[in-house]
Amino acid sequence: MYYHRKITTPVGELLLIATDKGLRAILWEDEDGSRVKLPVEGDHDTHPVLDETARQLDEYFAGNRRTFDLPLHFEGTPFQQQVWTALLQIPYGKTVSYAQLANQLGNPKAVRAVGAANGKNPISIVAPCHRVIGSSGSLTGFAGGVAVKERLLRMEGAIPNSTLF
Repeated sequence: MYYHRKITTPVGELLLIATDKGLRAILWEDEDGSRVKLPVEGDHDTHPVLDETARQLDEYFAGNRRTFDLPLHFEGTPFQQQVWTALLQIPYGKTVSYAQLANQLGNPKAVRAVGAANGKNPISIVAPCHRVIGSSGSLTGFAGGVAVKERLLRMEGAIPNSTLF
């Protein structure tokens, strides 16, 4: 069974989705459903994982949390799961390039595959795909939009910041 709840954040409305195994997805309000395909039906908005995710995201946006401590329920190919697990190792306030991530995974020629897996990351923010950038330093695609990616990176201090939320 899937449990879901919408929350309002400084970067827009997010849809949290959990199972009894853990957090399954964080979806953006303007998503078309092609990145993560999960049923969101019925009234199942009460679950401890949803409560804890909402609490930790509030702390993150308030500047009081740099890492998340949540049970995660990734579902994807073994390669996607390897990439998503690697995302969890990128420190708050730091960025890595797709090429660096491919090298870290021991497959330097898999830059495009890493990019594709990063783009399918179902648990935005918590598995910080926003911390992966182009080799030139460009802020490439992000499910929440490049402007939100920039905002998150500025908030974390990964790029120069003039104003916060």
